[in-house]
Amino acid sequence: MTKRRLPMAEHADTLSLKALRELVTGLVERADRAEIRIEKLEADNRKLREDNDLLRVENTRLKVDNQLLRDEIARLKNLPPRPPFRPSGMDQATSDKAVAGSRKPARRRGPKGDTGSATREEVLPARAPPGSRFKGYKDCVVRDLVVRAEVVRYRRECWVTPEGRTIIAPLPAGIRGGYGASLRRFCLMLHSHGQVTTQRLTTLLNDVGVEISKRQVIRFLTQRLDGFHAEDAAVLHAGLVSAPFVTVDDTGARHANRNFHTTQIGGEHFTAFRTTPSKSRLNFLALLRGNYQDYVLNDAAFTFLEDRQVDPALLARLNTRQPRRFANQVPFLEYLAANGVDIFDKEIIRPFAEAGIWGAIRHHGLVGNAVIVSDDAGQFRVGTHALCSTPNGCCTN
Repeated sequence: MTKRRLPMAEHADTLSLKALRELVTGLVERADRAEIRIEKLEADNRKLREDNDLLRVENTRLKVDNQLLRDEIARLKNLPPRPPFRPSGMDQATSDKAVAGSRKPARRRGPKGDTGSATREEVLPARAPPGSRFKGYKDCVVRDLVVRAEVVRYRRECWVTPEGRTIIAPLPAGIRGGYGASLRRFCLMLHSHGQVTTQRLTTLLNDVGVEISKRQVIRFLTQRLDGFHAEDAAVLHAGLVSAPFVTVDDTGARHANRNFHTTQIGGEHFTAFRTTPSKSRLNFLALLRGNYQDYVLNDAAFTFLEDRQVDPALLARLNTRQPRRFANQVPFLEYLAANGVDIFDKEIIRPFAEAGIWGAIRHHGLVGNAVIVSDDAGQFRVGTHALCSTPNGCCTN
């Protein structure tokens, strides 16, 4: 049966009774079909959710089985056991009880190096009997610590120019939200170096006399850290550009209730630490690349691919004799896919991703002729490589 489509300009008031019945019947049929489609989609959605839950459980079980098989293979091959991932120990480190075996060896007693930089001198009079002769002073240098709250009221001058513009004197550098730079520096130092928790840090500051909340302390530790991140990136960049050798090592670390890996990259005058979920060669190359996100196919990249024994015919198709630079991963993958590389196969795409990052590292002048010194772990075997002589790894900085 062919249904008549009513013209859009035709109003319902001008329709006949038959036309209205046909219109209502068509609308009811469309509503019934839409309801059936919705019910079918809801059923499919429920089935997909159930399948997803089953696959998630199966994936977790397979991961556990895979790790058990890895441990069994390592035991049969007499390999060292998998290193345990323990909590950071911040609460234990800040407790009153000293950790056994953590006491440092006693330093040798001798003259202090700060005797010539006294911040204050005070003359102590002696009760000498009449007729005594003055023989000068006997110095005694005392070291002490003064921790006190300081509340400063800055009276900022306000001026109005002849043009009607208001000028207000700026605050000193480092003041943000009513707190000075020294207070924020103090919080960052105790939390990062002393492993003091935010709750204990808040209690300490309030006991000293600084009225501050735990939320504000957390803001000090988590917000407006761009300057620190930029400085950290600049230190790593300068070290990778100038250092004649770079020592690298990694260790397991717990972060956000998950197993992560902390990689140390250092030299004679710098050290940087990066914590990531992976410890693969691709991850290590990404750390060496620093803040750059580009991929470069140049001579260094193709040499890297040749060492990985990639198909020569595919390399010949990709090698245009001129370096090709891609701003990020998306155009890089598009270029590989256009030249016949299966970008959905992890085993195939991995050497190309590593080569693209290695080409970017060389393009930006990083590493250069530096020797990468490691404990012979596979992920660190890039560039000019050497083995360290220490039995417990190369993280000695």
